[in-house]
Amino acid sequence: MPLGPLRPSPLVEQAAERLRAHIADGHWPVGTRLPGETTLAKELGVGRSTVREALRALAGAGLVRPRQGAGVFVTATEPVEDWPTRLRRAAVTDVYEVRMAVEVQAARLAAHRRTPDDITAIESALAGRRAATAADDVAFVDADIAFHAAVVAAAHNPVLADLFAQFTPVLREGLVELLALTGLRDHAPDTGDAAHEALVRAVAAGDAELAAEVLRAELEDPFGG
Repeated sequence: MPLGPLRPSPLVEQAAERLRAHIADGHWPVGTRLPGETTLAKELGVGRSTVREALRALAGAGLVRPRQGAGVFVTATEPVEDWPTRLRRAAVTDVYEVRMAVEVQAARLAAHRRTPDDITAIESALAGRRAATAADDVAFVDADIAFHAAVVAAAHNPVLADLFAQFTPVLREGLVELLALTGLRDHAPDTGDAAHEALVRAVAAGDAELAAEVLRAELEDPFGG
């Protein structure tokens, strides 16, 4: 429940949960105006300030919406998951399909828009990925993601960059698990290196379609096998 940087008090959470239960069981159907704060405070046995914070929590979850001068109205019976929460619950295969769309386009744009500083950053990230071949799978995946983040950054599209950052935690977890299950790096610690080097060359050369194709092939088989 997005209520700001501080966690709500247990009393607020309890009040919000009771209100949520009333909404879920149809006591207040969608479109219904909730009773006023004073009435709710008496019903819940809490103060008006607690009711106010609980209503803010429900509003943040998409269950209610205040209308100035009219009151607070029920808008849904189940909370709406925000994007980060939905991503945490998503299967890694779903995230990977989104990654394909985001990163292939980012590679195409990066080839058009890269600056000398971008190329330096991408080459540095490739060197970091190569250095991580001697490390464990977690460090290698972190270095691999850092490389891809550098390519996305070179696209100079803040929306693409934000999307990539949002699904990175789920992606990271999935890739670490993939390497653990397959043992791929046991015989190829630098797996995928050739594809990553080819991507750097394509972006540096300004070949947008080649960059997109190299990345598409790499993401279809992320660690070369």
